[in-house]
Amino acid sequence: MAGPRVRLVITADDFGYCPRRDEGIVEAFLAGAVTSVSLLVNGVAAESAAELAGRYQIPTGLHANLSEGRPVGPARHGASSLLSPEGFFLGKMGFREAVAAGDIALPQVREELEAQLIRFRELLGGEPTHVDGHQHVHVLPGVCQVFAETLQANGVRFTRLPVERGVGGCAWLEAPAHAFACAVERDARAAVGPFSRYGLRGKSKEVLQAYSNFSRRNSLLQKWDPGLLTRPGDVCVPCICGSCVLDQGDAGSSWEHRALPGSGVWKGRLNNDLVSPS
Repeated sequence: MAGPRVRLVITADDFGYCPRRDEGIVEAFLAGAVTSVSLLVNGVAAESAAELAGRYQIPTGLHANLSEGRPVGPARHGASSLLSPEGFFLGKMGFREAVAAGDIALPQVREELEAQLIRFRELLGGEPTHVDGHQHVHVLPGVCQVFAETLQANGVRFTRLPVERGVGGCAWLEAPAHAFACAVERDARAAVGPFSRYGLRGKSKEVLQAYSNFSRRNSLLQKWDPGLLTRPGDVCVPCICGSCVLDQGDAGSSWEHRALPGSGVWKGRLNNDLVSPS
């Protein structure tokens, strides 16, 4: 008897981050290695990325960003708990630390998320296929509740829940990556309830994060569990294509932005390791 049908979704994050990365993402999509993208509407190349998405009919969601670059909402024009004195978001770890300390005003999170949804519609002329969080900010305590309420109010049905089985045992991950992955997994499990109560569906029951340093140290298959394909539903693999750093704020300081693989190499690895001929 045939097993349950499973759709493998490979989403390229950070679309609009910069032209070089966008080039890699489009190459990967045209090669069949990527099936959708998540757009950073505050990225330096957001407008050109949106044009590429329309030209090549790429399914596009919003990669909601509260940690890098500048805001697009009301916070851009005044003081905000989301920003440094220089007017940039607080950074990947800075935002997490501020959330943990209770220093983030959640109504300001809502304002920025709603502004990014509006900007997405302006750029794409339609609704996002999904909304997830840049650097998984959407699963942080308190923030996830704001995301759930706002996405439901805007008719968004799908998000990403990065609940990764066995991530704590991935000893081959470098220490910063391992600690971050474990924290994200813990937050994601706690966020399942709020998202479910507001009718949000995860893009998968278990999600694999394709970190940029995988290509330098191990085959992506070391993180790929073929057993997932025995379960009904979607399996979503987020990935990063291309190589560059955003020229805003402290974007280049995050460990995963220091040695991103070249687009051709990453595309080939995705093709060889994940995409089987039909």
